[in-house]
Amino acid sequence: MSRRVPTLEDVAREAGVSRATVSRVVNGVRNVDPAIRDTVRQAIDRTGYAPNRAARALVTRRAETVALVVSGAGDHSAESQNAFATRVFADPFFGRVVGGVVGFLRPRSMHPVLMFAESDEARDEVLTYLRQGRADGALVVSTHPDDPLPALLSEAALPAVLFARPARPVPLSYVDLAHWEGGRLAAEHLVARGCRRPATVCGPLGVFASRERLAGFRDTLARHGHPCVPVVEGGFTLGSGSTAMARLLSEHPEVDGVFAANDLMAQGACQVLREQGRRVPDDVAVVGFDDSSVAVTSHPRLTTVRQPVERMGAEMARLLDEHIRGVRTEATAVGFDPELIVRESA
Repeated sequence: MSRRVPTLEDVAREAGVSRATVSRVVNGVRNVDPAIRDTVRQAIDRTGYAPNRAARALVTRRAETVALVVSGAGDHSAESQNAFATRVFADPFFGRVVGGVVGFLRPRSMHPVLMFAESDEARDEVLTYLRQGRADGALVVSTHPDDPLPALLSEAALPAVLFARPARPVPLSYVDLAHWEGGRLAAEHLVARGCRRPATVCGPLGVFASRERLAGFRDTLARHGHPCVPVVEGGFTLGSGSTAMARLLSEHPEVDGVFAANDLMAQGACQVLREQGRRVPDDVAVVGFDDSSVAVTSHPRLTTVRQPVERMGAEMARLLDEHIRGVRTEATAVGFDPELIVRESA
């Protein structure tokens, strides 16, 4: 015989309260005494009651789901869309964002739905998905400075929070890092190590974060007597870091310190240095950025500027939850500070 599914009435009887009180707790109504709320939650645990999501949605008018959107720009073919997804999953940065988001949502019985928006058609699908109420809002990680999605979400008055300051001002909340300060930390560390000919592999210069990291690095080195620092632009990928490092060695063979604007490019730089007989850090010190999983699997392990991506992802989700519930109505920017993590590469 199958076991009977626990009901609201069972929870109410177990907690010694009314069915209406249990319903208010289950649906997140705020005007419930904290002690009563705890009693009801304990009764839920004891009875094994699980809310009917469809019925709850009728009451709360919420899907209890958010769209986690990785967005780009342009209008690409199906083959390019597959390449876009492959590139996203190859970068540990995105996994860390997901970890932070899920860490906030799961205890609140909310769930993310991963969506890609690298083309006009895909962006329309995201907007339709949200307008139909299939998700309560969007968390957007944009990979391109010309991404039109933030403006489209704002114009449609859909709840959304961005990872990183948008290239063009839009009235949406976002989280971001003090990137200039991160570049400064890298420069100070290379100077302290005694590097006399530092250089950098910067990220794509169309990206605000890349420009800020580069500016912090250059400004700090200028104050230490290095007014002209060799710069090669990369693309935040392993291959672009390798290519940039090879070019630096060709044009500036005397380089003895390198700041790469993310860990993947730093790993690529280390590989090229090793192939060309340069020891890291004895001959060339290398500093990365992010403190991703790459930093501890690279050889040698990377000294890097930590970006607290998991905390930033959780903060994105918190802001979105407040926008969805109407607790927060104005766009808000939340900043985070970087931290230098010293390992073997510098």
